[in-house]
Amino acid sequence: MIPRLDAAAIAAQDPATLAQLAEAATGVGFFTVHGTALSGARVEQAIETYRAFFHLDEAQKRAVDMAATGANRGWGRAGSEQVDPQVNPDYKQYFDCGFQVPRDDPRSALPVYAPNLWPDEPARFAAIIGAYYTDACAVAMDVLRGIAGAIGAPRDHFDQAFDTPMALLRGNFYPARPAWATDRDFGIATHTDYGCLTLLAMDGSPGLEVRTRGGGWIPVSAPPGEFVINFGEMMEMWTGGRVRATPHRVIGTDAERISVPLFFNPNVDTNVARMGSGEEIRAGDHLQRRFSETYVHLKTG
Repeated sequence: MIPRLDAAAIAAQDPATLAQLAEAATGVGFFTVHGTALSGARVEQAIETYRAFFHLDEAQKRAVDMAATGANRGWGRAGSEQVDPQVNPDYKQYFDCGFQVPRDDPRSALPVYAPNLWPDEPARFAAIIGAYYTDACAVAMDVLRGIAGAIGAPRDHFDQAFDTPMALLRGNFYPARPAWATDRDFGIATHTDYGCLTLLAMDGSPGLEVRTRGGGWIPVSAPPGEFVINFGEMMEMWTGGRVRATPHRVIGTDAERISVPLFFNPNVDTNVARMGSGEEIRAGDHLQRRFSETYVHLKTG
C-alpha cells in the first residue's frame, strides 16, 4: 500500500505522520503527499505548457535538442534515453531544465549546472516552467526535512547539501503505446532514480507501476496537485540502505500521458557515502556516471 500523507502534518512533524513516512521510506519507497504550496491549477498549467511544446513539429523542438549540446538541458527525442541496457531505448520524449549557478562560478562549466535551453514556443514557456521549478524545489525541501525527522535526524539535517542543488525538472511525454511496441519497449523501462528524492506531478492518467518487495507490480497515480514521492540511489547510499530506492516503470497505454518529475539532488560536491563510513562518493560523480549510462548521446560504448 502507498501511504497518502498531508504536507502540513509533515511540516508540523506530527508523530503519527512521521511514523507513516518512515515506514514508506524504509519499506515500499513511495508515498503521495497532498496540501502542498503547489496547487492543482499550477500543476495543470505546467502540464499543458509541456504538452503544447511536445506537440510542436520536430523541427521546432530540434532547436533545443540536448543531443546537440551534450548537457542535460533541453529536449530529448524519442529513443534518446535508455535506462535499462537489456531492453530498447525508451519511446518517450522529455524536456529538462535545472539549477543555474552564476556565470562567473567555476561550476557553471559542469553539465549539471549548465545554462537552461528554452524554446521560443509555446509563449511564456520559460516563465511558467521556471516559476514551477522554483516552487517545486521549495516543496521538495519541505518533504526532505520531513524525511530527516522521520529517520531520527534534525529537521535541517540535509539543508546545507541543497543550497545549490543539482535539481532537475523534467516534463515527460508518453505518447500512446506504439503499435510496433514489443515486450522490450517501454515508455520508460524498469529503473531506480539516481538522486535523493523525486517529487512527481501527474496528469491523473494511469501508467506508473512500482515494483513491490515481493517482485510484483502495483499501479500508482495521483491527480494534479497531489504528488508521488520516491527515493533514489543517492538517498539509499547516504542512509546506508535504510531508505529504499524502489524500481518502477511505465509501459504505456492507448492514451498519451504527461508527468513532471523534479529530481531533487544535492550540491555537486556532497558526499553521499553512508554517513560515518569514512568513504567518499561525490554526488556529482554519481549523477554524471548514471547520465553517461542512460543518455544515448553520452554513451561511450
